[in-house]
Amino acid sequence: MKFLSFLFFLISINMMAETDFEKAEKLFKQEKYEQAKVLFENYLKSNPNNYKTIEYLGDIAGHQKKWDEAIKQYKVLKTQFSKTANYWYKYGGALGMKAKSVNKFKALGMIDEVEKSFLTAAKLDTKHIESRWALVMLYIELPGIVGGSETKAKKYADELQELSKVDGYLAKGYIDEYYSRYNKAEANYIKAHEIGNSKTTFQKLYNLYLNKIKDKIKAKKLKEHFEK
Repeated sequence: MKFLSFLFFLISINMMAETDFEKAEKLFKQEKYEQAKVLFENYLKSNPNNYKTIEYLGDIAGHQKKWDEAIKQYKVLKTQFSKTANYWYKYGGALGMKAKSVNKFKALGMIDEVEKSFLTAAKLDTKHIESRWALVMLYIELPGIVGGSETKAKKYADELQELSKVDGYLAKGYIDEYYSRYNKAEANYIKAHEIGNSKTTFQKLYNLYLNKIKDKIKAKKLKEHFEK
């Protein structure tokens, strides 16, 4: 009898832990990150090998712009699951955001690892859209002297085009907009919006009209049409 009582006690403790995890997930989805963090951390103490919890803690740190904490959590994941593209992508993303928040000299020492992480993610998963977007943005934003290259960015924009026409046109529009080729950017964003007709495609084209081309009439017409 004592053994059965002890067994039921263990089961009830485990069920409580699962409930905490579920509560934390709900809080996370409600963007109540600090509350979710407390529950996830408590859950992790008794379930140290629950990698989904570690991922959530990394995501929360990212939302809170606590890049060192996010890097720490994602590093555990990409080390433990070295063949999982998304963990490499998230690690590279957190590292990249950390690089943007420090001085240029320190950031230069981080660029290679950021690039390696995104390239690894793209190689591991030939259909991983996020890592290709990250590479497009990385190669466009980096100065040429440290690896920036429009040619490299276009390569991954082309790969995006193969995976998702909307993402491909948006990526090409992003490149054109960066180099102030606004007519080409407009053409790409229009194609993306015709296919996707989403808030994202609308916003890209609307912002181009309003802030870069400075055509308030086009911006107004686009907004009116989208809101219908």
